[in-house]
Amino acid sequence: MEDNTRPSSYLDEPPNSRLFLVASKSITEDNIRDHFSTFGEIQDIWVVKDKHTKESKGVAFVKFSKSSQACTAMEEMHGKCLVEGTKPIKVFIAQSRSSGSHRDVEDEELTRIFVMIPKTFSEEDLKETFKEYGNIEYCIIIKNKLTGESKGLGYVRFQRPSEAAIAIENCDKTFRAILAEPRTKNSTTENDYFGNSRADHEAGMSGYPFSADNSNYTSGEPWSSSEMITRCLMMTSRAVLTQEQVHGLFDLIPGLEYCKIQLDQHGFVKGQAMIRYTNLGSAVYAKEKLNGFEYPPGNRLAVAFIDDGEDRTSPVGKMAMQLVVAQMMSMVWNGPSGSQLLKSSTVYAPLATPQKHRLQTDVSLPSVKKMAPSDSVAKERLFVIFNPSPLPVDVLEDVFCRFGSLIEVFLVPGRNVGYVKYADRKHANEAMAAMHGKVVNGVKMRVMLADPPKEESHKRQRTY
Repeated sequence: MEDNTRPSSYLDEPPNSRLFLVASKSITEDNIRDHFSTFGEIQDIWVVKDKHTKESKGVAFVKFSKSSQACTAMEEMHGKCLVEGTKPIKVFIAQSRSSGSHRDVEDEELTRIFVMIPKTFSEEDLKETFKEYGNIEYCIIIKNKLTGESKGLGYVRFQRPSEAAIAIENCDKTFRAILAEPRTKNSTTENDYFGNSRADHEAGMSGYPFSADNSNYTSGEPWSSSEMITRCLMMTSRAVLTQEQVHGLFDLIPGLEYCKIQLDQHGFVKGQAMIRYTNLGSAVYAKEKLNGFEYPPGNRLAVAFIDDGEDRTSPVGKMAMQLVVAQMMSMVWNGPSGSQLLKSSTVYAPLATPQKHRLQTDVSLPSVKKMAPSDSVAKERLFVIFNPSPLPVDVLEDVFCRFGSLIEVFLVPGRNVGYVKYADRKHANEAMAAMHGKVVNGVKMRVMLADPPKEESHKRQRTY
């Protein structure tokens, strides 16, 4: 039972130490305590009940003494059954009481930490220091745009929320480690850390090569004077492209200096690439020609400028940039069309002729099983969220049929979500337990039980 004698701020101290559970209405406080106490000290458990009937609403909160305990419990218990015969529970980090948002706290907000470091630190030094706390995806040193010198600040991105929480709790206090603000939070100021809020510095990093922030993406529209112009580009593609394909495409514009596709923590292609040119003009030309270009046919590329670390705030720098941009725009508008330029090159070629799909995943999948008849009664439905984009239906059928009694896979048009229907509830639960949070062919999937269409809303209930 929640202790109402304590101040409300207690529930959010330390941050992200409170879990939100969606479970069967029959689950009790004792059931929850028995399963979750193994992860650490539980300070409160609150089963939400109807004010009139006093019956459980099927949701609960669990408050731990440490963030790392809550994150570990979330990672281990999501999709597990607390009592035999009941549906698997859903476990999330609860939003803080001061937050106006009702969405789930995403991994992006729980795995990236912000630290103060010696200015002599390199990215390797930073990684070496924090690798003892978990698997690191990347490290970033924030540098002065004028001098290129370190500002004594950096980011460390871990693979799991629990690893980031453990790092914050156990690293040397001189690092002043805290969770980094989500990259969607913007600010207009760019002063030093000691004179401004953390959000100011987060905003200054939104264009760093590791960021997926494509806020400058203009969908093929002409360049705007308010847009940041740099030598570096970020390409995003819904289709998975190889290093050779991306390099061949951007190498059509003279001056290509660097081109590298990005991989996720499992080593799979993320559908993004970072490109840098030796001069500003080539980058402008590449952005205008390739942003919105279809490659392969049906797959529209998004190409946006990202920060290259150079300073163009001085009057001379601005004049030089405007002159180069004006010259390049004249070439872009008056020269051959983008499609003519690209199709005339022998480098451009569509993706290889499709063959039977191949599965790339770190999951040990069972062998393929025959699908259930299409007129079978659906005993359980799974709800799947895809990041960055849905997998083809035939690939999904190949994956989910391996658990038995698969009836159908349905993708919601225009959205990164879908449903999987099973004729046997046990097979559905096994598929959810095996595939939730896993990556298949570069796409990460969140697999949950779908709410009954008429009994429950798909919206998440408010977290208190």
